[in-house]
Amino acid sequence: MQQNATILQIKNLDISFRTNAGSVHAIRGVNLDLQKGETVAIVGESGSGKSVTMKAAVGLLDSNATVNSGEILYTYTENDVEKTVDLLKLTKKELRTSYNGQRLAMVFQDPMTSLDPTMTIGKQIMEGMILHQHKSKEAARARALELLQLVGITDAEKRFNNYPHQLSGGMRQRVVIAIALSADPDILICDEPTTALDVTIQAKILELIKDIQKKMNLSVIYITHDLGVVAKVADYVNVMYAGRIIEVGNVEEIFYEPCHPYTWGLLSAMPDLDTDDDRLYSIPGSPPNLLHEPAGDAFAARNRYALKIDEKMAPPLFKISETHYAATWLLHPDAPKVEMPAELKARLMRARKEAGK
Repeated sequence: MQQNATILQIKNLDISFRTNAGSVHAIRGVNLDLQKGETVAIVGESGSGKSVTMKAAVGLLDSNATVNSGEILYTYTENDVEKTVDLLKLTKKELRTSYNGQRLAMVFQDPMTSLDPTMTIGKQIMEGMILHQHKSKEAARARALELLQLVGITDAEKRFNNYPHQLSGGMRQRVVIAIALSADPDILICDEPTTALDVTIQAKILELIKDIQKKMNLSVIYITHDLGVVAKVADYVNVMYAGRIIEVGNVEEIFYEPCHPYTWGLLSAMPDLDTDDDRLYSIPGSPPNLLHEPAGDAFAARNRYALKIDEKMAPPLFKISETHYAATWLLHPDAPKVEMPAELKARLMRARKEAGK
């Protein structure tokens, strides 16, 4: 498969959850493309549907979830033949035995929930290779030691026999990445992989994933609420709100030319040392309860630039450039002209200058 071929394509994904209070329409028509060797970030507040979207791809949805419609098309090469499979049409068993953990691997937020406290880390890295790739114990052990070195764990031989509780948080996250890489996946899905770690370790883990991506030609999906992480790692950014992608673009477009008021809010909420304001901005209000789906734009109640049409109709994605789209009525030709807040504009100009140095 050539470098810029689409490896994963999510089309019109729609998911609901049954709860005691009623049906929650959590994912409402999500479309997303991932190219071979690229990094795509999905950004948004907690509950916006970021993790659910990717859990659907790896068959990890809870039992009360219903996929109402959509496709998740994964394209790969096997024995020199290109194949495309709809991951949503596979049984859980098919996903588990042939795709999840092998072709698509996921790294979760808290390494302690991913690791078995009763097993040495060496055994945990070897397990998938023996089970799925039918490697001998000797070959699996040799590869596990290689992976420990690849993820930057010094004295791999000694660490091989350690239990998870004997390692620091950063080391445990490295082990989880080693396990995810053990079956040579095409796609690595990182769900808030650095949230539980301190800032210096966080930077090291992001750098590590970038390095490994280059070495193994991986395609990476980051799920995060932290735009600082996105700026360091992503090629393309999908901003998600209330189960929909409301702005998509390359990293430059989202960071320096954002067009959706929600993206303006997220960027304004990032800490900035050069601002004159001593208060940290936060977007007013809270996300809508999707038990009672809004008729119009889900962000309207929190949007000071909301128009009358926002209460009645959800906006489509308006095209800004070949790679940049945003779902806001402010981009309609008949809408009043609204500029992004002056303070944010000044901040983004400063950031651009810094990046240019």
